[in-house]
Amino acid sequence: MGHLVGGKDEAYRALAERLSRFPVGVVINDTLISILKLLYAGSEAVVGSKFPLKPRPLSEIADLAGMSEEKTGELLNGMAEKGLVVDIPRKGTTYYMLSPVVVGFFEYSLMRADRADIAELSALYEHYFQDKKVAGEIFGSDTKMFRALVYEHYIPELVRTEVLDYEKAETVIRESGGGGLSLCACRHKNYHLGKACKYPMEDICTSLGRPAEWLLRHGFARKASVDELLGNLENSYRLGLVLTCDNVIDEPAYICHCCGCCCGPLQSIKKHGVEAVQPSSFLPQIDPEACLACDACVDACHIDALEASPSAEPVLNRELCIGCGVCASACPSGALQMVRLSDIYTPPRNKMDQLINIAVERGRFG
Repeated sequence: MGHLVGGKDEAYRALAERLSRFPVGVVINDTLISILKLLYAGSEAVVGSKFPLKPRPLSEIADLAGMSEEKTGELLNGMAEKGLVVDIPRKGTTYYMLSPVVVGFFEYSLMRADRADIAELSALYEHYFQDKKVAGEIFGSDTKMFRALVYEHYIPELVRTEVLDYEKAETVIRESGGGGLSLCACRHKNYHLGKACKYPMEDICTSLGRPAEWLLRHGFARKASVDELLGNLENSYRLGLVLTCDNVIDEPAYICHCCGCCCGPLQSIKKHGVEAVQPSSFLPQIDPEACLACDACVDACHIDALEASPSAEPVLNRELCIGCGVCASACPSGALQMVRLSDIYTPPRNKMDQLINIAVERGRFG
């Protein structure tokens, strides 16, 4: 990276260094700098490199940038329209926050189809995110950015009442009161790389709450009612897509409808073995007597966590499985059901038992 010095390149390098200070950082390399040059004008890169970590009002950012409030405001408003900055109105004051890479300017820059450089940008994103080091840095932290939502229809009836509300996609949507639907950034990228898949690209990604309000305000999504969001969810069940959301309990902002061929986190699991998604509290359990050995579940799994067996039921790789339930939805005989981990493993009596159970859950024993 020694050649990235002086003039405009130095501003982009400083911006990359600032992006690396987010809890989910970046790997600074030539590809990232090329991405930033497509997204940010030179003056935007300079201002972006000065941003504090927490949202701040215009006056503070203008002071940090050494510019007038009028000039800084014009610049920030333009950056917000491009998804490079998030503007947050609060009690008569607007606060500004620099967009991280994920969830951030990667998605926002691909949620609209009006960029002239979309093919070039898609190719750069593909090259950047396919790097194992980048996948580990962005998706491999101990606290996962995304968590899986289980297909609750395939949980035994007696257990279904025990599923917590924050684990239910339908409940999350109903409690949101509505939100937005937008273009899938990952599938949009692959479309421009000539790798379009069979799954929907438009009106598929779900945003909720205040993040949805921001996306709607800047034209990254279109408004959708609760009923429309639930219809979109039902369509994803029919298609066998993996449901993930941001890894929070209260008021998730996004529900992603993911496929293993395009989704960055699922690709990181499948290609690099990175634990990119927080698993649900469920695992698939196969009834050997009911299993037809048809391998429908194997074909349906987006992360190759099930392996066909020539003489018996498929074998589950617990270390890869995220407990989404797509495999159970594909099973024609009902031989697969999603069961709670607590129903499979004996509660630990002491610290040693706890460590053993954790190892078992991750597929290291048993």
